[in-house]
Amino acid sequence: MMALFLRSILCLLLSARCFGSPFFVPVEDKEALVQETEGESPYGSLWPLPQTVQISTQVLYIPPAQFSIVHGAGSTAGPRCVVLQDAFRRYYEYMFGYSTSPKNDISPSSDRLLQLQVVVTSEDNECSMYPHIRSDESYKLTIDENGAVLQASQVWGALRGLETFSQLVYEDSTGAFLVNFTRIADAPRFAHRGVLLDSSRHYLPLKTILLNLDAMAFNKMNVFHWHIVDDQSFPYQSVLFPELSNKGAYQPFTHVYTPIDVRLVIEYARSRGIRIVPEFDTPGHTTSWGNGQVDLLTPCYQSGKPTGSFGPINPILDTTYSFMQTLFHEISLVFPDQYLHLGGDEVDFSCWRSNPNITKFMAEQGFGTDYRKLESYYIQKLLDIVTKYHKGYVVWQEVFDNHDQINPDTIVEVWKGENYKEELCKVTAVGLSAILSAPWYLDLISYGQDWQKYYKVEPLSFNGLFTF
Repeated sequence: MMALFLRSILCLLLSARCFGSPFFVPVEDKEALVQETEGESPYGSLWPLPQTVQISTQVLYIPPAQFSIVHGAGSTAGPRCVVLQDAFRRYYEYMFGYSTSPKNDISPSSDRLLQLQVVVTSEDNECSMYPHIRSDESYKLTIDENGAVLQASQVWGALRGLETFSQLVYEDSTGAFLVNFTRIADAPRFAHRGVLLDSSRHYLPLKTILLNLDAMAFNKMNVFHWHIVDDQSFPYQSVLFPELSNKGAYQPFTHVYTPIDVRLVIEYARSRGIRIVPEFDTPGHTTSWGNGQVDLLTPCYQSGKPTGSFGPINPILDTTYSFMQTLFHEISLVFPDQYLHLGGDEVDFSCWRSNPNITKFMAEQGFGTDYRKLESYYIQKLLDIVTKYHKGYVVWQEVFDNHDQINPDTIVEVWKGENYKEELCKVTAVGLSAILSAPWYLDLISYGQDWQKYYKVEPLSFNGLFTF
């Protein structure tokens, strides 16, 4: 039924407080919530499995030519809600657009389902908004002799319910479309369910990114972490600093993301209830930045002489911060999400150590030879810049480990595989939220059985009291 069904693994947003003694919140077994029914795999087609499912053996026939998805009576969303109007069309095509006609007619006496009524109940239905970290994605779906009703507080829950409904529809051996009597109440276990794509090391065509967004929607994933630039290339086409991509992209005409491309990705994701969180990682991972911005990177030295090579962002120049202020102002206007990912990982200090100007600055600031303090100096100034633009930020765990002063709403992404449970405990113990990505490096897959370990990860299996 669906052209793409990528069974991706989840990045999970956790908010917890740790204690000295073990304390775990029991996790309900979803299988136990599914009532036993007769028939062939009554819930096996649902992915991910909803919180509660009841499926009967009673069926309704769906004649595609007569079936429609409509706004139900009392819904606060109507035909002007573009997100739902597009979704109604899209899911109709998913269910019926590529199937053959029934091989035999359905008798007039057959029980038929002619409509799915979608009812959005909240006055704040968010039809004209972008999804955000506190979006309500809950929904209830009822299919019985009275018809089919999908009820959700906001449009984001309605989108998730439409995905569930589309998975429930199937064809019998004659080519007729059917759906069983069903009752579902569902809400996501985690507010952040994301996929990171790196379009810097390996440029991804726009079509590929859009297909991945489709796959995410099929899996009810809601955050696209766009690792858009890195050492290897700078494909983001800045309006204010066009030389960054002109000189930093693999190819400045074909291997870039124009402002129109970026807007298309953002709106395509929005229509599927997916947030776009872009990552502009500094002060490391910035080799490609230096090609188009003079004096941004630190000159490396050997035996007191410049080598001609460059290291991380130069943190001692005022021009560095004026550039960052202008660039991140642009970024904050281009990307509507309340969060930006600022990176902060894997900073190589060797070039800083070699540079006499850096050494002098370190002495003047009283940093001694602790280059983590210099990194913290840079990170703090960058965080202050981003805060002025009313954006929250996500950072890699090194920023937390270096004891930088970060805002209470900062989200720390835990990515290092070793001791990630201990790291989660430390982060959440001080009241910060965390994204766990350490156990799910999908690019390290070698064999089919490698997938099994990803499904066995329980993200809450560390000492703590969890809140969501």
